[in-house]
Amino acid sequence: MERVVEILREILEIPSPTGYTKEVLAHIEKKLNGAGIKTRYTNKGALLAYNHPEPELVIAGHVDTLGAMVKGILPDGHLSFTKIGGLLLPTFEGEYCTIITRSGKRFRGTLLLKNPSVHVNKDAGKKERKEENMYIRLDELVEKKEDTEKLGIRPGDFIAFDPKFEYVNGFVKAHFLDDKASVAVMIDLLLELADELEKLPVAFFFSPYEEVGHGGSAGYPPTTKELLVVDMGVVGEGVAGKETAVSIAAKDSSGPYDYEMTTKLIELAEKNDIPHVVDVFPYYGSDGSAALRAGWDFRVALIGPGVHASHGMERTHVKGLLATKELIRIYIEERFHR
Repeated sequence: MERVVEILREILEIPSPTGYTKEVLAHIEKKLNGAGIKTRYTNKGALLAYNHPEPELVIAGHVDTLGAMVKGILPDGHLSFTKIGGLLLPTFEGEYCTIITRSGKRFRGTLLLKNPSVHVNKDAGKKERKEENMYIRLDELVEKKEDTEKLGIRPGDFIAFDPKFEYVNGFVKAHFLDDKASVAVMIDLLLELADELEKLPVAFFFSPYEEVGHGGSAGYPPTTKELLVVDMGVVGEGVAGKETAVSIAAKDSSGPYDYEMTTKLIELAEKNDIPHVVDVFPYYGSDGSAALRAGWDFRVALIGPGVHASHGMERTHVKGLLATKELIRIYIEERFHR
């Protein structure tokens, strides 16, 4: 197994729905510090990794994933919920999950349609999959609201769904490849560059709030001139993305990305025979979008490994991961004449 895939497996197994990313960031911090890479947290909770005193290029990816939060306790002791991010509920129906309480206790459950048995509900297959029609079945002996309250479960507790990682024939299948696939690429590249980072004015930015729209809005080093966002490339009808390639986004819902940076990325991919596509994403925003809306005065471009079935049961390929890593590496070399 390629190291990047092993890194991806490790971070997928650490729950990190938006708002509860401290565990995965601590894991990344420990791995990078062990390789001699300095890290620090922004006030908002993003993790920055760099050894050069004045980084000009920032590589950004987000560690937060889709998830849910306990909205309330139902009369029978099970849980209503509210989505965190754009969770595609039909895809997550039947998935196992962990409820993480504020005191640190953990409980298991399953996301289900209300009254899910076809033997008593002839319309179970027709019911719309939305929050008010679904619930979390708690794997505890509860019969009433008070039973669940005694366990210490409260509204506001986080719900993290199992990633269901599988690696087969070079394909990585899992929930939350958006954006942990990119984060794994960033970590793998950082470990390769560890001995050179003091001379490279490059920082890596691990964002904790992208799925709710404001992750990349703050916290960059003041010397930043360019932001290269690494987020999933879209694969599906109407776009060019491939799981075996790196996508270079010319535009998404927030508008065009920087012309010079994007053109340079395309030229480097072509010159170095890196499997790639140039694409336009119709329903998509990124940490770069958030940074630009926040008024940061730097150039922004967006690339990422192609991911099929985004926000559902996602899939990418090791070739797409390695193509993304290679394009970042070559862009750094070109940018700083290594």
